Amino acid sequence: QLQLVESRGGLVQPGGSLRLSCTASGFTLNNNYAVGWFRQAPGKEREGVLCISSTQSLNYVDSVKGRFTISRDNAKNTVYLQMNNLKPEDTAVYYCAARWNPGTPICGMRRNDYGYWGQGTQVTVSL
Repeated sequence: QLQLVESRGGLVQPGGSLRLSCTASGFTLNNNYAVGWFRQAPGKEREGVLCISSTQSLNYVDSVKGRFTISRDNAKNTVYLQMNNLKPEDTAVYYCAARWNPGTPICGMRRNDYGYWGQGTQVTVSL
């Protein structure tokens, strides 16, 4: 069974940091895959936050530039989302997603760009 599993999120104070991981099982999540992180706040549409292409190019939504970054550890079959200087408006359920897309320099930021999804993990930024 092909799965992506996100690590547990949690409660973080404004200005704090949190790293989420996304680990694949049943397939090798290597550089042939584009990987995206999405989030969905209550009452809002799921939005793309940032992604990494199979050629390691990054794409960000403006609201997280300079604060969030994404990285791979192919040996661990894992992709990470590092979130710094968190704000209350970052509160959401976060999802990772992957797509087999070798040699493609641009990664997508739309839900339909990805075929594999994790189950989501709650991140709450509050005092």
